[in-house]
Amino acid sequence: MSVWLLLHYKIPTHPTARRVYIWRKLQRLGAILLHDAVWVLPANSRTREQLQWLTCEITELRGAAFLWQGQLLQGTQEDALIQRFTARTDQEYQKILSALKHAPRDLTILSRRFQQVQSQDYFQSPLADQVRQTLVSAREGVTR
Repeated sequence: MSVWLLLHYKIPTHPTARRVYIWRKLQRLGAILLHDAVWVLPANSRTREQLQWLTCEITELRGAAFLWQGQLLQGTQEDALIQRFTARTDQEYQKILSALKHAPRDLTILSRRFQQVQSQDYFQSPLADQVRQTLVSAREGVTR
């Protein structure tokens, strides 16, 4: 069983920039929206620290936030949740692979995108190695 972090928050609706700011931070972390303002991430030292900081930021923005840690009791629910994380990162890896097949391609931007997706790849997708190897091969082809 995995340990999960759940962030439940409420923030004033106006100005909307505050809500967008929090939403973008959660997206960058790769969090998944479970229901309304309940987001989930696998628990590790990085996600725990990031969500603790985000909880403080929400409070500073005159909102309320609760950070929970727990486990799912049914394995099928956990499998489904892991599949949601994996499907999202696999989709992003596929986009990078597709972009690498077409010219012109900006290897710097694609490398940065790969690093961003990799930071959200909490369950080590096999596609990560394929993207890494394709990027390396593309860079070698450019430098030759």
